[in-house]
Amino acid sequence: APPMGQGRSDVARAHARLWADETARVDVARKMYAYRFGRVLPHSDISVLRGIEGGRLKETYKIMANKYGVPWHARRYDRQRPEAADLPNQAINHAATFVEAAADAAVAAVGALPPLGFIHEQSSNAFTLDVADLWRAEITLPLAFSVAAKVMRHPRLSLEPETRREAAAWFRKHKLIPNMIDRIKELLHVDDRRRHAQRV
Repeated sequence: APPMGQGRSDVARAHARLWADETARVDVARKMYAYRFGRVLPHSDISVLRGIEGGRLKETYKIMANKYGVPWHARRYDRQRPEAADLPNQAINHAATFVEAAADAAVAAVGALPPLGFIHEQSSNAFTLDVADLWRAEITLPLAFSVAAKVMRHPRLSLEPETRREAAAWFRKHKLIPNMIDRIKELLHVDDRRRHAQRV
């Protein structure tokens, strides 16, 4: 899916309209969770959905650790001392950073509004984080654990550059940014293909 082009305000207007309406905002958040869970949950309380997602992630960490043969204890992240984390946690941090960069590119490409998150709040890039999290189980964690396993087997490898190299390959293989662009437009109910057809 190509970017929608510079100067287009369709996405920004749709984004602002949905975010400003409390009911619509919750509906978009529920749709985001539906993508992540693979089904629509009946809950409309975002805090409940966050709790369900937290439990799901704990299981996903264990599944990924077992799949790639990586020792796993718990998710730990110290913003002040990220390098103090164990290797799997550092790998997750690096992978998440690269996926967020891809999401940032997708959000910018379509002209969406980064501060207006539907799940994340009080961040200048809240919507970017929302988009990145849609690929947490599909891309971020498999990427992180696969690289962690590789670095454990080959200690001479450096974790951050290796994660960066693998991330680039994974993103190309999975067409991550084009898929993010499509997902954003779907979430915000923007159909630029129909609009283009009307102009032709």
